[in-house]
Amino acid sequence: MEEATDAGIYAQESPYLDRYVQLGAASGRVLRVAFPNTAEPDAETDHPVLDRIFEYLDGLEEIEFDDVQVALTMPTDQRAVLEQVREIPYGDQVDVRTLTRMTPELDSDDSADVNLVRTALDNNPAPILIPDHRVRDGPSAAPPPVEQKLRSLEGL
Repeated sequence: MEEATDAGIYAQESPYLDRYVQLGAASGRVLRVAFPNTAEPDAETDHPVLDRIFEYLDGLEEIEFDDVQVALTMPTDQRAVLEQVREIPYGDQVDVRTLTRMTPELDSDDSADVNLVRTALDNNPAPILIPDHRVRDGPSAAPPPVEQKLRSLEGL
């Protein structure tokens, strides 16, 4: 299992995304992935998870991140949704109702459950690692241009 070992902020510029990929890590977990136009001034560039993200963005091979620990500090029901998002394979996509059905104890015919799924996607702390871009009609925590490039990278 690959871990985020050092606490801090790490960032590298992505020519593919036309912005930086920045991650925060602590206690062996990724806390957040963001896509700012400029990196935090104290951001370092060398981190194994960031290196894997850039391998993914190169698009030369299918990279999954299911072994990367992400700190999901949110309500349990939202965490369950994001754990199911991590199960959607590279190059596949589902819609919000299917994701709702995939999530234990949620009912795709219940509008409150569907809204819960949308809220969880919108609050995703780690786009790419938790690939919300694979949910075709849901919100993504990544900015729309990044979401579209991720979908394009995977042929979605």
